[in-house]
This record gives sequence, C-alpha cells and structure tokens, in this order.
Amino acid sequence: MPAHTTPVNLSSAAIRSFRQNIYRYYRSHGRTLPWRKTCNPYHILVSEIMLQQTQVERVLQKYPQFITAFPDFKTLAKAPLRKILQQWQGMGYNRRALFLKKIAVAVVEKFNGRLPRTIEELMSLSGIGKNTAASISAFAFNKPVAFIETNIRSVFLHCFFQDQDDVHDREILPLVEKTLDSKNPCKWYNALMDYGVMLKKAHANPSRKSVHHQQQGKFEGSNRQVRGMIIKAITGSPLITESALMRMFNIPAQKIKDNLVQLQREGFIKRSGKKLSIA
Repeated sequence: MPAHTTPVNLSSAAIRSFRQNIYRYYRSHGRTLPWRKTCNPYHILVSEIMLQQTQVERVLQKYPQFITAFPDFKTLAKAPLRKILQQWQGMGYNRRALFLKKIAVAVVEKFNGRLPRTIEELMSLSGIGKNTAASISAFAFNKPVAFIETNIRSVFLHCFFQDQDDVHDREILPLVEKTLDSKNPCKWYNALMDYGVMLKKAHANPSRKSVHHQQQGKFEGSNRQVRGMIIKAITGSPLITESALMRMFNIPAQKIKDNLVQLQREGFIKRSGKKLSIA
C-alpha cells in the first residue's frame, strides 16, 4: 500500500476558506435538532449515546420520550432496568440502554450528580470511548477537542483525500485539529456533521475511502436480532421461564441458551429458579 501524504500544512487562507464553506452551508441548511437547543449535559449525553449506530430520524422519536421518562441522572440511576429497556425499545443495540443506566449510577455516586468534564473522567464511564468522550466534551461543555465520527470523516475524506483510498483516521485527525474553530467548537462540529450528511446524499458515500469503513451486517437472522427478541420478551413478560421463551421463537434452543448466558453475564437478566427477569 502506498504511503499517504496528509495535507496538514494548510495555509491560514485555506483554513479560512474551508470554514467559510462549511458555515455557509450550515447557515442555510443546518438541521434543527432538540439536543442542539440545550446546554444540559445530561440531555446531550443521552443524545450522544442514542446517536451511536442509530439514524437521527429514529432518535428524534425516542429522545423526547426518554428525557420525559428520565429527566436527570438521579431519576435514571434509580429507575429499574426493565423500565429503561421499555423506553429504549425500537432503538436497537440494547447495551447502550444498560450503559446509560450504569453511567447515571456512576455520575450520582462518584461525581455528585454532575457529568464530569475531563476526557479521562468521561472515558471512565461505561460505554464511552475516546471519540464519544470528546464529542460529549465539545457539545456539553463547548471544549475545543478534536474527534472523528462518521459524518466528520466524510467531510475530510471528500475535501482532502479525493484521490486516495484506505485512509486511516490518524491521517484525518491532524486536519480536524488544524481546522477546528476553537472559539465555538460546538457550532463548528454541528456544521461539519450537517455538511457530511449532505455529502452522503449528494455523492457516493465518501466514507468508503476510509480504512475503517465497514458495511453493517444483515440484521435479519443475526445474533443481534435474537438478543433483541429475547430482551423484548423478558421485558414484556416478567418471570417468564426459559422453556416458555424457547416456545415463543422458531430459533434453535442452543442459540437461545447461549444468548441467555451472555445476557446474564452482561447484567441484562437474572434468574430466579427457572424464571427469568430483567436485572
């Protein structure tokens, strides 16, 4: 594979032109999203976790319902996991709901009910990696930290790597840092993301040039679907037995057994004799 040359030595004029182009589009076509209308760190955290691996349109439906049901860290920390999963249904990737519960407990117990501000502290919370910690820091606290997500990646691939393939994020990150509007990172990242959404609709997905690009696996018949079906069934029928659960689905018994073991290990479910319930 040929070595890539990352154009990190951008002139001030080039940076200014790039920002102007992004902001020009944002002023005319920026999306109005509820989590952009708040400075509440809890609300922003919920939106960031929800937006992982889920389309904005679906989050727009679930986000206000979730915030109404669990308006703050304390309420979420005290809520039974079963109720949280009931609110989460339709979002997929149920681990994120479990992560939110664990995050809320940690924030209440370790941080006096306030979301921590440092990247290191944010990364100590369940389900939060470096990029998610940085995005929360930028959106909740307007901190000028560099991070990459799919739409941001698309912008930089389209604008700076048109003639290259298999581009690594380490080649993109210096450009994100160089072009960052440090005076208003929250607004800048919103603008970048909206520009990236536009690019994906107007062009072949620029993210295909990334070495990190992966096609999402088929959901139908996947283990992810089986997990979701099991959690939904147990959430809706407290104290269901394993044998009754197996009769509900046309799925090999061993596959259900294996998933039950894994879900119990992860903290989703618990057993009381032969009966299963949400932990």
